[in-house]
Amino acid sequence: MTTAADIMHPGAQWIAQSETLDRAAQMMSRLNVGALPVSDADERLCGIITDRDIVVGCIAKGQDPSKITCGDLAQGTPRWIDAGADVSEVLEEMESHRIKRLPVIENKKLVGMISEADLAQHLSDGQIAEFVEKVYAKR
Repeated sequence: MTTAADIMHPGAQWIAQSETLDRAAQMMSRLNVGALPVSDADERLCGIITDRDIVVGCIAKGQDPSKITCGDLAQGTPRWIDAGADVSEVLEEMESHRIKRLPVIENKKLVGMISEADLAQHLSDGQIAEFVEKVYAKR
């Protein structure tokens, strides 16, 4: 059985909801990632912030990214998957919620992230095609 832990990119890092968007952008650049899980004061997942969120939700609106926090922009119910979950559960979670990145949690701690690139490296062409159709198709 292939699990979330088998296909994830290990070593993902949180950014606190109180941190500003410019700090998030700097962290994304340093880590070479396009998204960061956002944590509350108890290091619980409270959202995800993406580079696109920063551009569209802040900069394009003329707002100052040094004054807007990650918590201000992170919206919706955060989705995650347990490290021991089967890859079919990973796909179901990502497809049903039309998401491209999924934090992986083990013992209430962030242990990694699964992105489209991770899926592409570990899934069959048929599984990838189904994922793309379900996540990107207009409804």
